Amino acid sequence: MKSTLRLAALATVALLSVAAAKPVHKPLASAADPGSNWANQIVVTADGSHMYGNPKAEMQLREFVSYTCPHCAHFNREADPALRLTLVPKGQIGVTVTTLLRNPIDLTISMLTTCGDPKRFFVRHNAFLSGQDAWMGKLEKIGEEQQKRWYQGALPDRMKAIASDLDFYTRVAAWGMSRTQADACFANTAVFETIKKQQAAVTQFGVNSTPSFILNGKLLDAHDWPGLSKEITTQMAARHKGAI
Repeated sequence: MKSTLRLAALATVALLSVAAAKPVHKPLASAADPGSNWANQIVVTADGSHMYGNPKAEMQLREFVSYTCPHCAHFNREADPALRLTLVPKGQIGVTVTTLLRNPIDLTISMLTTCGDPKRFFVRHNAFLSGQDAWMGKLEKIGEEQQKRWYQGALPDRMKAIASDLDFYTRVAAWGMSRTQADACFANTAVFETIKKQQAAVTQFGVNSTPSFILNGKLLDAHDWPGLSKEITTQMAARHKGAI
């Protein structure tokens, strides 16, 4: 990634810097009857993260991801279908996704994925990760002079420049979001505050790389799907040891 983009991570952290708060334990939004397909149950947590699955499942997974992290895109391609087709539908696990911002592109995408109906969050989230190669590839054609627009002026204008340069307006149009609506998202202070709360959670849990995972309250050393799936299997086996 270009040098200006790497340096911009510091600017993004400064912009969104908030004091680490004590853990907030608030009830999640009410869930549907457990007899239904839990993969369709979406709730927004107290810190603004998005969760699918059973909020009362014995296994609770929290993913910390960055949209500009290639490993995150690779993880999502492997893990999302595996979880949605196995453990999640049966209510055996709840999966929470928290965005970790590394640079202004992450912030721009997070504003677009967080804005709108929460039940459609994962449609937007998966669309950006699955298409990462296409829009990240455009960075090679964008010079440092053009990137300066990303770091100067009002924040909504900076995000508009990024969205235009990386063709995000065309991408979001696929799920019915017009350019006017996307620009309104960039100016939405409530969405911005929601993303700031997620960065407070990142600090609170001591996460400093992506993807990272917390499984049942423990920050794991695993940073990919093979490692995570092994941890899930091990913990599930331990919990049901001796059961018939």
